[in-house]
Amino acid sequence: MQTIRKNVDLGLLLIRLALGIVFVMHGWQKLTLMGFDGFAGVLASLGVPFPALNSAIVITVELVGGLAMLAGIVVRPVGLLIAFTMIVAAATVHLRNGFFLPAGYEFTLVLMLASLAVSVAGAGAYSLDAWLFRSKPARVDAVRERLAA
Repeated sequence: MQTIRKNVDLGLLLIRLALGIVFVMHGWQKLTLMGFDGFAGVLASLGVPFPALNSAIVITVELVGGLAMLAGIVVRPVGLLIAFTMIVAAATVHLRNGFFLPAGYEFTLVLMLASLAVSVAGAGAYSLDAWLFRSKPARVDAVRERLAA
């Protein structure tokens, strides 16, 4: 049973790393290549309401949310925020282009479902969430287990 738990925790870590890298890079790209105003212009051209506000929200969710995924901190709410941004991206841009890349919705679908999976399952043992929110006796027991192994 312990092996299964370690495998699940490793799987969650790998999913979080993939999500974190993708979202940090996309947030960084929007921030540095387009800026808040440039991305707001893109959103306005797509008919997204409150483009300046939504630009700031999307860039923040992608950058900060990606970093949170990498660290494994507050991943449940972050996963929901990321999933929501992917639903909006699919609805405003990708659905009309069919399923397949380069312009279809397949990538946003995978990112949305992976984000929801992490929201449901949590960050796993290899995360700041596990370290910070585990009770102190449980931390001591975990260290003892690792030393005994």
